[in-house]
Amino acid sequence: MTHVNSNHSIMPQAIISAQQLTQKIKLAQKELTIFENFNLEIFAGEQVAITGRSGSGKSTLLGILATLDQASAGQLSVCGEAIAELNEEQRAAVRLKYIGFVFQSFQLLPHLTALENVMLPLRLQANFNFAAAEDKALALLNKVGLAQQAQQTPQVLSGGEQQRVAIARALISQPKIIFADEPTGNLDTQTAHEIEQLLFQLNREFGTTLVLVTHDPKLAQQCQRHFELLDGCLIEHQHGAG
Repeated sequence: MTHVNSNHSIMPQAIISAQQLTQKIKLAQKELTIFENFNLEIFAGEQVAITGRSGSGKSTLLGILATLDQASAGQLSVCGEAIAELNEEQRAAVRLKYIGFVFQSFQLLPHLTALENVMLPLRLQANFNFAAAEDKALALLNKVGLAQQAQQTPQVLSGGEQQRVAIARALISQPKIIFADEPTGNLDTQTAHEIEQLLFQLNREFGTTLVLVTHDPKLAQQCQRHFELLDGCLIEHQHGAG
């Protein structure tokens, strides 16, 4: 993927931009460095994978890029917002406006139907309209192949079906970025493959930037860019897909 505008040869604005990003944790007798002083730019519509061994800090990094946590030092801009300058309420507003999440454990509310779970992010918006939200949620459930399961609650859905509901929920507010943390970690091989292909298909269709953490090298290689968190450093692997 090129980042050059052919008309003016101007580099576009990065949708996520990190400079000198550092995360350290204070333990009883010492300070533990998770990662230190790395720079990262992610552009609109890209598929980006972050890998690393267990405990390397992948999910910590994802949480910071997604504004759920704050870095110890460095600058982070998400969709043009300087995150360090915002309070928690303002960061929550950034997430609501720009960001969707897909988690390994699905994070569906058990007492709500699939349809109600998908509608949930819209209920947090000031201009919530039930009929419009329901139509939008049904359209997305149809898109992920679950129109027939709209009125079922999570406990009667398979793991793959629950993750499809979670993906529809992540997309309903038309976010600019989807963060996915081990999105296929709890799924069998065949279902995992189906969910991966669905994420890529929807990334292309909606133009949403996809940033995913995974331990699966095959999944990482399918992304356009692949970063590995290794000994506190973020290393980009040069391979291309899509």
